[in-house]
Amino acid sequence: MRYLIGDPMKALNFLHKMILTLIGIFLTGSLLAQNTFPNRPIRFIIPFPAAGATDNVARPVAAEINRATGWNVVIENKPGAGANIGADFVAKSPNDGYTWLMASVGTHGINQPLYNQGNYRLPFDPIKDFTPITLVAQLPNVLVVNPEFATKNKINSVQDLINYAKANPGKVNMASSGSGTSIHMSGELFKSLTKTYMLHLPYKGSNPALTDLIAGNTDIMFDNLPSSINFIRAGRLKAIAVTSAKRTPSFPELPTIAEAANLPSYEASSWFGIVLPANMLPELANRISTEVIKAVKSPAVREQLIAMGAEPVGNTNAQFAEFIKQEIAKWTKVVKDSGAKVD
Repeated sequence: MRYLIGDPMKALNFLHKMILTLIGIFLTGSLLAQNTFPNRPIRFIIPFPAAGATDNVARPVAAEINRATGWNVVIENKPGAGANIGADFVAKSPNDGYTWLMASVGTHGINQPLYNQGNYRLPFDPIKDFTPITLVAQLPNVLVVNPEFATKNKINSVQDLINYAKANPGKVNMASSGSGTSIHMSGELFKSLTKTYMLHLPYKGSNPALTDLIAGNTDIMFDNLPSSINFIRAGRLKAIAVTSAKRTPSFPELPTIAEAANLPSYEASSWFGIVLPANMLPELANRISTEVIKAVKSPAVREQLIAMGAEPVGNTNAQFAEFIKQEIAKWTKVVKDSGAKVD
């Protein structure tokens, strides 16, 4: 040590070698972590109950990853609080690649402006607390009505519903999969633009909400198309319009709400994408992203997503990160303009 202190140049060389050695150890550890990843099951958190749209989109993707890579990706449903419980769980999980979230327009678009009102604040930040992986799919919501309610009140179109709601304020019950979801906000935007009042009834996911809608305990719902599509085809629900800017190939005969009610500013699509906890090693995040994108773009997954009315995407990490920022800005304006609150 005296020798090093007495010779500044040799001391600097010694420190330089030590730094290079430490960097080498870190990089070696990083590469070893990647090469052995995963050595245990991956928890794929779905922040809604099973059988809803988020769950339906996630399962074929997980199955294809399992098949193609041998990774053990296990679906785990953690519903509640407008998907905030599941999202917060992932945000606070280790950033080792073993905990994934199927994010949505709710968790990473709507909830920040909707829940950050008054004294309440979201327990996570949708940008700072996550590593975007890829946008899996986009899809329209569909305005569905209980058939008996529709027949009894002669509701066969969007305009019929508007007329009935205006003549009977507060008598239309609007189910949703939870406060802050795209299903809820599609309805809030509709109410705001049509100047109607309908009672919002939030559920813990699409499946329980649909069960009550089919049973006649609620009247209407702006549901994600994948979870309603089979009930529509079976005649158990009456579809009258889609919420997207364009008609969907799954039901080309259904008008958009914008065209059916002369509401050109109405558009409320849903989306689902995979995010991981923040501060991931870039190499590991890129490896996971590569495999997820391959799965999304595989013929088997594309076929299943299209069949449920969704449009497969599979974009890059950077593109998905920018998309999330744009969605937060968009829904911040919608929440403000509609005056939507958490029920």
